[in-house]
Amino acid sequence: MSLNEKTYLDYNATTPTDARVVQAMLPHFTNNFGNASSDHSFGWYADDAVETARNQVAKLVNCRTTEITFTSGATEAANLALFGFCKRNRSKGNHIISCKTEHKAVLDTLKALEADGFQVTYLNVDSHGNIDLNALEEAINPPTILVCLMLANNETGLIHPIKNITALADSKGVPVMSDITQAVGKIPVDLQDLGIDIAIFSSHKLYGPKGVGALYLNKNNNIAIDKHLFGGNHEKGIRPGTLNVPGVVGFGEACSIAQNSLDENHQKLVSLQNQLEQELLNIEGATINCRNEARLPNTTKVSFKGVDGTKLLRYLNTLAVSRGSACTANQVNPSHVLKAMGVVDDVALASLRVSTGRNTTSEDIEKAVTEIKKAVNQLKTISV
Repeated sequence: MSLNEKTYLDYNATTPTDARVVQAMLPHFTNNFGNASSDHSFGWYADDAVETARNQVAKLVNCRTTEITFTSGATEAANLALFGFCKRNRSKGNHIISCKTEHKAVLDTLKALEADGFQVTYLNVDSHGNIDLNALEEAINPPTILVCLMLANNETGLIHPIKNITALADSKGVPVMSDITQAVGKIPVDLQDLGIDIAIFSSHKLYGPKGVGALYLNKNNNIAIDKHLFGGNHEKGIRPGTLNVPGVVGFGEACSIAQNSLDENHQKLVSLQNQLEQELLNIEGATINCRNEARLPNTTKVSFKGVDGTKLLRYLNTLAVSRGSACTANQVNPSHVLKAMGVVDDVALASLRVSTGRNTTSEDIEKAVTEIKKAVNQLKTISV
């Protein structure tokens, strides 16, 4: 079966690059191929293209262009931010606060910092994935130098009350870093209004190319990081190395398109989500995680009781859906997000993340529900 015959419903893992983005990128592979750091006309042209893109990215998330640093993606940005900020501020303290449901890009970096002597408090979540703001307040103590909490969860779509979190942390004099990767391009993200000090996000989650992302550092609050990589003064010395000009241009174009189509796409995604979840709940033993919470309009995490979760995806070979994060997709383990929410292992294993996008149709949803229902019923029959 070719890919064209399959239904793609894994837009939280990655998105197809928009044709308009590809067109914007193409000249920078051929005629306009200059190095953005070169001191001649080819370099100046490339640098102008980079700065145009930087403005497009900054405009989407409402920040200044000088606050955006281009990286190879959100994972690299997370490493640069966490290592750079924590080591720069080590003399002030060694305590970081995060959450058990963060993305592995953050959790694994925090583990590396723990091995280097930092202490990390991982906040618990309730059965709906929410943190307790009182627990956050109690966890902040004099050595605390950073609170690191994502805006929207990549598996369940749950949206944390970041504005309340930043207000609480700010009252204690503690900066907040947030992984905004899944939220950008799906819901309005205003970094100034949210009060975030450090943010990370990626191009390929919003119909831009892979291999490019951004790190935001709040200049109003004098947020700075130490260098973690060496080899040049590119990107103000924060991220050395020749800039991926075609990728950066594509990222900027994707952000511009996302900003212009945000409302229209949001309405469509909400409609598809409602259709999907209403039909999924007709399957016996189905539960929609975080259903009544503030969530991304494109993300549904459904769990099934009485189903062998180790075989579920194999029975869905006409659908592209996932268990959870693409960074852990090849591991047949219960989702760490669902386990943190108190979901038992068997049910957590028998869970699917369905994430829709611009190209998803109502017919795609109907096909997906039919296939999922068929697979669940077959597996229940086998287990009897």
